[in-house]
Amino acid sequence: MNSSLPWPTEAPAIPLLSVRPVLDRIASLARTHEQDVTLVPGFATHEEELAADPPPALEQILDELGGIELCGHPVLNLLIEDRTDVGPYTLLGPATTFYPLYETPDAAVILTIDDDGAPGAIYGIGEDLALQLAAADLPSYLERFADALEASLAALGEAPEEGEARTELAEQLMDEHLFAAFLGEADDDEDDAGVSPDAADSGAVTSAEATTVPVQSPSAAGPGDLPEGTIAVADLRQAPLGARVELIDADVPGDPLDLHVAWRERGRVVALLTA
Repeated sequence: MNSSLPWPTEAPAIPLLSVRPVLDRIASLARTHEQDVTLVPGFATHEEELAADPPPALEQILDELGGIELCGHPVLNLLIEDRTDVGPYTLLGPATTFYPLYETPDAAVILTIDDDGAPGAIYGIGEDLALQLAAADLPSYLERFADALEASLAALGEAPEEGEARTELAEQLMDEHLFAAFLGEADDDEDDAGVSPDAADSGAVTSAEATTVPVQSPSAAGPGDLPEGTIAVADLRQAPLGARVELIDADVPGDPLDLHVAWRERGRVVALLTA
């Protein structure tokens, strides 16, 4: 793999055996629905040299899977080539502290990376720059992704749309079954968040319904090993999936846009630092 970024390397790679069942499930969905699903090959089988620079701890997974496109629309990208620090990434720390898994111009799903290089929790970041807990770790996110992909494909199988209309439908379905739960605005109603009545009836957590985790002073929350310069902390170690951290609304001195985020406890403790 490309190693231009100074990734920390102390953490072991996620064992392939721990994700083999879900990788096989995703691959099976791609084979069964090859008219709608494109499986992006991983490093081991990719014919061209890749510019992607992923964390070393993902090496075994990325040998097997590079991503998934649904009707031509990327819905899982494990081989991000162009990294940026603007848009949804504005408040995040250095590029070696997170890794994008899905992105649009205004939103992203990221994997947190600890100081030792260990992958941690997954967060969605919407236009309001709030963090919303999407999964405890990458294996559980892949399971959640596979569930959403399967549900979306079932709906597409009954849909007559073709071409661009089918792509738009595929995007709507993945929003409904996955992304709306952790990329929407906190004050969205269910329709605005892209959640259908069926999804609401099924008990899916929407952004409007999510628990908000308070941003507190370091003395009131968080573990004792917070980074130097921490001025506020949000502790999500006991928070449910969908829990939100409203970074922009944090009661901290100065402009919130001048802050940046650091992780502790495998991404479940969010520290706000002065930039």
